[in-house]
Amino acid sequence: MRVITGTARGRRLKTPENYDIRPTTDNVKESLFNIIQFDIEGRRVLDLFAGTGQLGIEALSRGAKSCVFVDESREAVRIVKENLKTCALSAPVLQSDALSYLQRGERFDLIFVDPPYDAGLYEPVLNCLMQVDNLSDGGIIVCEARSEAPLPELRAPYRKGKEYRYGKVKICIYTKESSV
Repeated sequence: MRVITGTARGRRLKTPENYDIRPTTDNVKESLFNIIQFDIEGRRVLDLFAGTGQLGIEALSRGAKSCVFVDESREAVRIVKENLKTCALSAPVLQSDALSYLQRGERFDLIFVDPPYDAGLYEPVLNCLMQVDNLSDGGIIVCEARSEAPLPELRAPYRKGKEYRYGKVKICIYTKESSV
């Protein structure tokens, strides 16, 4: 697993010894960043369920203004901190469950949502994001899920966009319409 491009290009990222953390494959990550490549620079990013931190690190490497990494696993938090250090990047890394963190009400321009596939967290997390309104106008939510997993529709001003399938994985892009 490596950083694809930007200031940390080519840096190898540490992965967990066990399989409690499921990193996004390099192929899926590269496709994902091709989809959102013009929506990263200067943006505030949230890497929810950070795992190894690779999605947020890739965004920082590509010019994101900032990124907050959140994961409830102590091991994941440790790995994210090591990976940030390897890439000469700095960012807050918080040990917290996703729903509690979202209740703080911080706003982001780009939010990565990649929970454990079978944890049943997609709908509660997306509903919480909508209710608390954590996404800035014109912002993007990127969800990674099993290709057969149904992802919910959201109410306006949020909109479920296109789903992209990569073997057993799919990426779904949600947007929040600008109020102007």
